[in-house]
Amino acid sequence: MKPLSEHLQKILDTLPTRPGCYIYKNEGGEVIYVGKAINLRNRVRSYFQERGHDYKTRQLVKNIAHIDWIVVESELEALILEMNLIKKHRPRYNIKLKDDKRYPYIKVHWADPFPKVTVTRQMNQDGSRYFGPYTSVWAVHQTLDVLRRIFPYLTCDRVITGKDERPCLFYDIKLCTGPCIGAIDQAGYRRIIDDLCSFLQGRTELIVDRLRKEMDEAAEGLNFERAAAIRDQINAIDRVVERQRIISTDKVDSDVIAMARANGEACVQIFFIRNGKLIGREYFILEGTHDEADSEVVAEFIKQFYSEAASVPPQVLLPNDIEETKIIQQWLRSRTGGQKVELLVPHQGTDRELVEMATENAIETLTALKIQWEADTNKQQQALAELQQAFNLPNPPNKIECFDISNTQGTAMVASMVVFEQGTPSKRNYRHFNIQSVVGPDDFASMEEVLTRRFKRWQASQEGKFEPGKKLDPAFAILPDLLIVDGGKGQLGRAVKVLDSFGLSGSVPVVGLAKQQEEVFTPGRSDSILLPRHSQGLYLIQRIRDEAHRFAITAHRKQRTKLGMSSVLDKIPGIGPSRRRWLLSHFGSLEAIREASIEELTAAPGITAELAQSIKDHLD
Repeated sequence: MKPLSEHLQKILDTLPTRPGCYIYKNEGGEVIYVGKAINLRNRVRSYFQERGHDYKTRQLVKNIAHIDWIVVESELEALILEMNLIKKHRPRYNIKLKDDKRYPYIKVHWADPFPKVTVTRQMNQDGSRYFGPYTSVWAVHQTLDVLRRIFPYLTCDRVITGKDERPCLFYDIKLCTGPCIGAIDQAGYRRIIDDLCSFLQGRTELIVDRLRKEMDEAAEGLNFERAAAIRDQINAIDRVVERQRIISTDKVDSDVIAMARANGEACVQIFFIRNGKLIGREYFILEGTHDEADSEVVAEFIKQFYSEAASVPPQVLLPNDIEETKIIQQWLRSRTGGQKVELLVPHQGTDRELVEMATENAIETLTALKIQWEADTNKQQQALAELQQAFNLPNPPNKIECFDISNTQGTAMVASMVVFEQGTPSKRNYRHFNIQSVVGPDDFASMEEVLTRRFKRWQASQEGKFEPGKKLDPAFAILPDLLIVDGGKGQLGRAVKVLDSFGLSGSVPVVGLAKQQEEVFTPGRSDSILLPRHSQGLYLIQRIRDEAHRFAITAHRKQRTKLGMSSVLDKIPGIGPSRRRWLLSHFGSLEAIREASIEELTAAPGITAELAQSIKDHLD
């Protein structure tokens, strides 16, 4: 182990002995690991004192350049803080769910008079009911297609008064109950949505019993059309429920967790058992599991999954014991409002069989994914080989950068840089640039500015020279194997000019991609290259170009919104650039500033009560 730097030794000597979280950073200031401890001093010092660390820990310690720590009052607070920090920073050496996107949920807008049902990736405290998370948004929509036939819910944007003259087409095809025309009242509609929620929770027996009673009453009242409609609804529920396997006669709610591992990745399978029936299952892939014990991987999954889950059952069955059982149970209880939650490792009986069944599913899922990944890898390798041949490159372009410009008549001009590594997006290295030196809609000059700034940062990383207060950005430290500029010959010429100015014209291959006919232009060649229409190389180029365009448009919209807010604030006497920036950064939006009280506004540096009143008057 390398000798400790004086900086790290000072930190180790001053660490407190209280519970909290520790945050390891590398030389570039990147958070590379987050951990928690009952005794910060003992835990952190153990990384630098113990022998026999596994390979992953040895690599982690080699890269630690700075340590931050946060003291809390209890082990539970440390657990919650650790989860939040891992979610925020996604450190390289922590175990984490592989996808950094938010998972989809089914959202029932219960606070609305006539609740709708939608798909969302964000849970908010807004009075809605949430179900999930799910791993596939496609599967969520498939579920909703089935549910809508059983429990017809609103999908239109009408204001429901019950007095509309005509319903929409969905009413005619029995995918809506027609509250807009008064065909069903608010209480009746909300009961349908409540049934839908119960169905998603696996509570079907009470629904069916009530519907059978309503069907009998309708038949006795000679309302045979109503009775037939209810009969069809019951049959639809029965068809779905038939596919739900009965697991236990005890009608217990539980989740069953199991795991399979291969090549440094772990696949966790989770079965959802409600009212004794298996109502669904999902799988999740975790990364960063090298050299980690099974118990540690399972514990990290539990923390990350249930921090996002819409509900927690009273019982969670596990394949093996975990060290943090008591504190995790305490945290889960806080998530359920005090309801007891047990983490159990069954050793016999039905529960053990369930864990074994989940394990078999995890193994099969990981095997299928491995085959899929290998097929995708073969396509990516084929695409890179085709680009190498088409552009006469010395090696396959394992790192590709693509730049695109977005503006509206010269306003809010931004550029995007997207990075693909080994043929797949490397989103952590995406960057966008606000155009600084160009006036008017000049895409060529904008491209020249952006590329100049990009390669200046590369040059600074080589020379170790950074602007005051700035650190090395790893996105710029390594040159691309292929540089793509969106825009054809004109943009290619500007890119070549920039590369020449940095002495990189022979080191960084560059091409220009024209929008028409997907033509590719290369330096020193008058005619374009047309990649084969159905080639993997063309598909990859198109995907990279589309991703650069999407990323540029997203940044451009944010910039336009910011400019729109700024222009309104600029019209208020006494609001200069610094006060405007504070207001926008503190409140986040023009609407939030408008809704702020005089007292809240005067919390800003330099905002007097008189100026706060002026802000309110102008915005109102």
